[in-house]
Amino acid sequence: AELATAPFDRHLDLRWRRSSYSSITAPAHGPSPGALVSTEPEEPGTTDEPGDPEPGQPAVAGPPPPAARLRAAPCVLAAVPAGAEVGTFVHNVLESADFSAPDLRAELAGAVGARMGAYPGSVDDVPVLVQGLEAAILTPMGTLAGGARLADIDRRDRLDELGFELPLVGGDEPVGEVSTDQMATLLAKYVPPGQPLAGYAATLAGPALATRLRGYLTGSLDLVFRLRGKGCEERYFVVDYKTNWLGPPGEALSAWHYRPAALEAEMCRSHYVLQATFYLVALHRYLRWRLPAYDPSAHLGGALYLFLRGMTGPVSAAQDDQPSGVFAWRPAVELVTSMSDLFAGPPAPGVAATRTGGP
Repeated sequence: AELATAPFDRHLDLRWRRSSYSSITAPAHGPSPGALVSTEPEEPGTTDEPGDPEPGQPAVAGPPPPAARLRAAPCVLAAVPAGAEVGTFVHNVLESADFSAPDLRAELAGAVGARMGAYPGSVDDVPVLVQGLEAAILTPMGTLAGGARLADIDRRDRLDELGFELPLVGGDEPVGEVSTDQMATLLAKYVPPGQPLAGYAATLAGPALATRLRGYLTGSLDLVFRLRGKGCEERYFVVDYKTNWLGPPGEALSAWHYRPAALEAEMCRSHYVLQATFYLVALHRYLRWRLPAYDPSAHLGGALYLFLRGMTGPVSAAQDDQPSGVFAWRPAVELVTSMSDLFAGPPAPGVAATRTGGP
């Protein structure tokens, strides 16, 4: 037979990729560490923080009215430097530590000491790190979690760094795309005006994050824990640890900088609302796959964003019964299920629009 070069007749789907919260929001964060990465790295839990401002750089514009009680509560971790490397270090320590250990301080000291080679600061920071993390673990997480602390979570009731890969409208063999506009529409529908985070839908619908996703959505949940109530259903929560520095220049860091209004502003500014929605969808998918008789209205507890620098300990500084440093969000169940269905794509003929079983 006569020889000839092989024709290249394959079609390459150049829009197919593994997308993540980090890659979707990178254009809005600008050229900060980790912001130019187009997909989530294989090592989980290291790029969820956008480029944290260094101490002294404001994260929330304009000082709100003073509140002496909150300003008087200092942040122990204020002495620890800011930045993505510190955030990664703290994530790794919390992943390995047993929150319910009888001697929590010794447990944390061991976890910190075992990883000091990766700590970007000074060895002199160790006592402050241990004290600050102990305070965070002993801080009540608010009414959504029934006043529970991380210290109340036994090892058997937690999963650390739970990775997920969600196919988007077909995954390996995509039959469509998912857009940030569609996500914004669902957020606007199920987070109406007057509710916390209601203004974020308009931000997501803006040109800065406009994108269309094709392939997979990937990420890693810092912590999922099970809360066992007396005489009620078990509830499951997703937790994300944040080490963001929220203080303005020249002002000592205090619980005031981590009050509910400041945390809501940071949730929107850093697009953590989108991240929390992704994580709740991932948890919803996991629970309906693994939990018999799963009912999202009963079992899906919500998202807890723990800004560790602002968590001041057992006698926590609080405003409106919400401890400083803790942002709790339990959106309408319909937001989570509708977002999950959006990612799955239109059902096959004869299949109900809302999926109730399978992964």
